[in-house]
Amino acid sequence: MDCRPGCAACCIAPSISSPIPGMEGGKAAGQRCVQLDEHGLCQLFGDPRRPAVCAALRPSPEMCGHSSAQALHWLTVLEAQTRP
Repeated sequence: MDCRPGCAACCIAPSISSPIPGMEGGKAAGQRCVQLDEHGLCQLFGDPRRPAVCAALRPSPEMCGHSSAQALHWLTVLEAQTRP
């Protein structure tokens, strides 16, 4: 499965603890990654500076749903479930 163009849910909903260029302390859940461009595309895609957690996340029908809003909701719920 390919990513939905401009979705960006996986770059907004989850927290990322590893450094991201421009966000050296990572990012909080629900915060838009500074590496997203105006079209919702990752500027670090294919770049070795991209966090491993980002590169490992693969789109799936369950995660992505039928819209960007569904993907954002699913990932937000998943993030909330993984917090202590």
